[in-house]
Amino acid sequence: MINSTTITKTIKDIMSPSVIGFTLKVAFLSLLITLLIMWFTHGLLESFLASYLTWIPWDFLKSAVANLGIILTGYVIFIAAISIFTSLLSDKLLIKIAKKHYSDVEQAGEPKISQTLWVNIKATLLFLLLFIIALPFLFIPILGQIVMLFLWSIMLKEPTEHDINTLFGTHKTKSSRTISLLASLFNYIPLLNIFASVFAQILFLHDMMQKK
Repeated sequence: MINSTTITKTIKDIMSPSVIGFTLKVAFLSLLITLLIMWFTHGLLESFLASYLTWIPWDFLKSAVANLGIILTGYVIFIAAISIFTSLLSDKLLIKIAKKHYSDVEQAGEPKISQTLWVNIKATLLFLLLFIIALPFLFIPILGQIVMLFLWSIMLKEPTEHDINTLFGTHKTKSSRTISLLASLFNYIPLLNIFASVFAQILFLHDMMQKK
C-alpha cells in the first residue's frame, strides 16, 4: 500500500527545478523522435489503418477513425519515447533525489545501457501488440479509457522496477502495478503527460526506500 508520505515526497520532488528541467529535456528529445518517425511512416500507417478498418461500413466514419488512429499512434510513440529516454537518462537524477531524502542510501549498481534498452523495448513491444489487438475497444467510452490506462501501465512497470532495483538494490513489489497505474493517469492530462515516467520512478523510489 502506498502511504501519503510517499506521495507527498514524490509531488515535492517532481516540482523541483532539476526534475522539471530533466523532464523538459526528455520531452524535447521525444517530440523530435516522434516527428521523425511519423514523417517517414505516415504513408505506411495510413495503408495499415485503411486495411485494418475495413469492418467500418461508412467511408466518412472510416476516414474519421483513421485520422484519429494516426493522431493516437503519434501520441503513443511520443509517450513511448518519453518512457525510454527517462529510463536511459535518469540515473543521476534518481541518485540525487535518493541522497536528498535518505542520507544513508548507497548505490547498489550501475544499469547497463543494453539491459535498460532491452527492458524498455520488451515493454514497448508488448504495449504495442496489445494496443493493436485492443484498438477497437479504445473507441468505447469508459471501457476504452480503462483499457488504455492498463496498457500505459505496462510500458512503465517493468522499466521502472528495473531502473530502481538496479540502482539501489531494492526488489519487486505488488505496489509497482499501482504505481504504474497512478503514473499512467498523467497521460490523460495535456502537458502533465511528460511527467508520467519520471513520476513513476520517483514514486517507486520512495515506496521502496520506506519499505527497506
